[in-house]
Amino acid sequence: MTTFVDSFSEQRLLLDLEPVVEVELNRHLSQAKEWFPHEYIPWSLGEDFAGPLEGKQWTPQEQRFSDVARTSLIVNLLTEDNLPSYHREIATFLGLDGPWGHWVGRWTAEEGRHGVAIRDYLLVTRSIDPIALERARMVHMTEGFKAIHPGVLAGLSYVSFQELATRVSHRNTGTATGDPIAEQLLARIALDENLHMIFYRNLMEAAFDLTPDATMRAVTASVRDFAMPGNGIEGFTRKAVEIAVAGIYDLRQHKDEVLMPVLRKWRVFERADFGAEGEQARIELSVLLEDMEVAADRFENKREALRARLAARD
Repeated sequence: MTTFVDSFSEQRLLLDLEPVVEVELNRHLSQAKEWFPHEYIPWSLGEDFAGPLEGKQWTPQEQRFSDVARTSLIVNLLTEDNLPSYHREIATFLGLDGPWGHWVGRWTAEEGRHGVAIRDYLLVTRSIDPIALERARMVHMTEGFKAIHPGVLAGLSYVSFQELATRVSHRNTGTATGDPIAEQLLARIALDENLHMIFYRNLMEAAFDLTPDATMRAVTASVRDFAMPGNGIEGFTRKAVEIAVAGIYDLRQHKDEVLMPVLRKWRVFERADFGAEGEQARIELSVLLEDMEVAADRFENKREALRARLAARD
């Protein structure tokens, strides 16, 4: 585990950032549009399942979408399901007092409707095996989530990238389904994720001005060790490969659509206020991005071969 500032500095940083939190919270509340998950669900398609209500037994013939679109929907849903663990982590490093606490509560409430909406959609349309889904939820939530790097700067840098990554994943998953209802729902969820990203990204921008070296080190660590919050899902590695091969979320998108826009907003490569530690972290980040570019090119060149290999395995 890496801590980028000591406990005293963490508390000092929380206090110094508090005015920015108030500004960003008010901006968020002024831009966030109220929406209702139930309005995005085609309830008229629903029917009872087998069980106490003696409904219709689910069969694989009722599955919808391509295999990879279905996999991505399940991964996205299980990721959203783990909200209690995320709340615990974010409340631990941000606290529940003052504007920080107001934000944590608001963020949790907004995130909570995402899993509700996706699950309602999948069950009403009978798109996936409901028993397998519930068993996967139990396993994943029991596993929980724990941040790779603890602390304020580590947490804020991670979620700045992660919220944008989730936005990209949701939107592309909706497109992959080919269903206008699913696409509309996931696009709406993605709007929430984007506003959350802006909140965290702007706080990190302020942190760069307050403590540039420690913030730069935290950002580099987040890029180096980044993992999607659903990485604890059973079989995640194989699922992630399938999703990447299909172009729903791959390394190229991660670099070009997630990392680089945020790094540009922070002016990471233009800043002139780093000391020796910050400069070393910036150099390391440059190397990481260069290596990522090479790996992304290599993956794209192998995409068709990987697609054929997965199809043969299935």
